[in-house]
Amino acid sequence: MDLKGLELTWLGHAAVRLRTADGTTVYLDPWLTGNPSCPVPEQHPDRADAVYLTHGHGDHFGDTLDLALRLGAEVFCMNEIAGHLSRRGAGRVVGLNKGGTVAGPGGVRATMVDAVHSGSIDDDRRIGYGGEPAGWVLAFPGAPVLYHAGDTMIFGDMALIRELWAPEVAFLPIGGHYTMDPPQAARAARMLGVSAVVPIHWGTFPVLAGTPAQLAEGLAGSGIEVVDLTPGVPVGG
Repeated sequence: MDLKGLELTWLGHAAVRLRTADGTTVYLDPWLTGNPSCPVPEQHPDRADAVYLTHGHGDHFGDTLDLALRLGAEVFCMNEIAGHLSRRGAGRVVGLNKGGTVAGPGGVRATMVDAVHSGSIDDDRRIGYGGEPAGWVLAFPGAPVLYHAGDTMIFGDMALIRELWAPEVAFLPIGGHYTMDPPQAARAARMLGVSAVVPIHWGTFPVLAGTPAQLAEGLAGSGIEVVDLTPGVPVGG
């Protein structure tokens, strides 16, 4: 997997950090504190320029508000979540919906795409409506196009994601139970036409039983690389 200067760090579960050559730091689904897979030194970062959220479930929303309030991160998310963040004092929030494309720090063009899951948010200790779940396609200048699927099962319009945005690297959930399992994720990777898959949303809890080895077995002979990362250990850059 050649990231062409982009640094990628998986932080456990669905949390991902991306860092460009100029130091711009971007988080996707930054569940850091309370995440048993996230290394302790990564749980209180000192820089976050942007956050891209796929949906409002706590294991994805995570530390978004802290990064927005403490570090001034600009948050890109579903419109309903944007209202939730703004009411809690976040000053730089961009709400959008599926099909929308925004320009973010580091020159990235980010498009919100579909996901098949549920959506809610913890609003004053009650479960509130958080809009629909989504995924993100991120195109950094000079880097491979990335697709973070969020929480989803396989769905046929992944073929349209391939046709419209041609991602080269996909972050796909493989744990099962709440999302795709490895056989579904292997089929999804083929539909997407990517050259590499980074497995996410696995192993955090016993119920998330799918493994990268099972994904690799499902992709045998496809030429698609399974990049089994260790939380907190960066690649690329």
